[in-house]
Amino acid sequence: MRRQIGVRTAAALVVGEVIAVGIFLTPAGMAKALGSPMWLLLVWLAMGAMALCGALCYGELSARYPEAGGGYVYLREAYGPAVGFMYGWMAFLVMDPGLTAALAVGLATYAGYGLKLSSLGIKVLAVATIIVVALINIRGVRLGAGFIRTMTFIKLGLLAFVFLWGVGFQLGDWSNFTPFVERRANSAPLIGALAGGMIGAFFSFAGWWDLGKLAGEVKNPARTLPRALTYGVIVVTIVYVLTSLAFVYLVPLEQVTSGETFAAQAGEVLFGRAGGLIFSSIVVVAVLGSLAAVVMSAPRVYFAMARDGVFIPSVAVLHKRYETPARAIALQAVLASVLVVAGSFNEIVSYFVFVVVVFIGLTILALFKFRREDANGVRYLTPGYPVTPIAFLVLIVFMLVLLAGSNPTQAFLGAAVVALGFPVYLFLFRNKRLVERGTTTQ
Repeated sequence: MRRQIGVRTAAALVVGEVIAVGIFLTPAGMAKALGSPMWLLLVWLAMGAMALCGALCYGELSARYPEAGGGYVYLREAYGPAVGFMYGWMAFLVMDPGLTAALAVGLATYAGYGLKLSSLGIKVLAVATIIVVALINIRGVRLGAGFIRTMTFIKLGLLAFVFLWGVGFQLGDWSNFTPFVERRANSAPLIGALAGGMIGAFFSFAGWWDLGKLAGEVKNPARTLPRALTYGVIVVTIVYVLTSLAFVYLVPLEQVTSGETFAAQAGEVLFGRAGGLIFSSIVVVAVLGSLAAVVMSAPRVYFAMARDGVFIPSVAVLHKRYETPARAIALQAVLASVLVVAGSFNEIVSYFVFVVVVFIGLTILALFKFRREDANGVRYLTPGYPVTPIAFLVLIVFMLVLLAGSNPTQAFLGAAVVALGFPVYLFLFRNKRLVERGTTTQ
């Protein structure tokens, strides 16, 4: 594949995928439980710092292996093809189509608010959106990247407008931030509130690691990828802090009941009766950018697996005219559309969140293995090593304990289904040697 993605587009991919509907829903629960603007700010800043640690580590990993596949490639090189296959098995069967379906239905639901769509109409719109975004990405990397870049800039512009409109016209009340440090009465116990806030913030930042999946199409990857990951995470952190600040400024914490009502209340303060419709439109733009980024990045994993000989061989074939992994993109779109029609994707995806965090932890841990084997010849090395990866791994362990403790059945079943990929690998691919790196075109 041709290298045609620069720093600006790569950073836009990070921001575009990460900032979705979560920024409109997560601050409500965090603010209500933490009961203090200071604690809300500290959680966002702490999670932003941790995400930056992880991004810096992924920067080195992507510089070491600047090829399509991201986490699949790093796990394959560190632990062998079986572990890489199980990651890809999970991504293809569950996480990628499930996340795609969830984003598409979320977008269609908010669009349906203004269009007065029925439940069937929402599903039709969701499937149509998946197909259109997939076709854009099949049509060419430049077109797909341009679409994501445009949606990201519009998204950031709209969020900046919300902040400046509310603060500039003094539509809220700065007294909502007092007391700034002291927690409100009836707030949840601090330890539990911090744990819940960290979980919410962690998943609000989720997705920055997907940029590595496009490493095979990034110009000067050893320089571009670390910079794009760093810029992207910093921008996301700033957006989350300012958006949360705007929401608290517009709506007193005492009036917070849920994420949906919190956003609706803020919209009403900003735009009056039309607030709900306007906010729904902003959410549609935010989710569309995230959906486009997922549809672009995720299929590179199946393409890399097929290229290695551990997936359907024809998926490694690039489109003759557009030079994109068209069949991998089409596969993801079809599976996601099936899940939209079935309507059970949210529960399915929730069973595999624990395993996703495990794979992220294993990926960061691989950095220590690579450093022991060879720290020379790599054009980018993680700043602050080994403190940087250790700090992120501490967060990962903390998240795993919380996730397993809150729902051990989900964690166990998700891990068990992923483990089933191991006998599949042994039965179908164990005796196949990884094919020579490269692609074919037809």
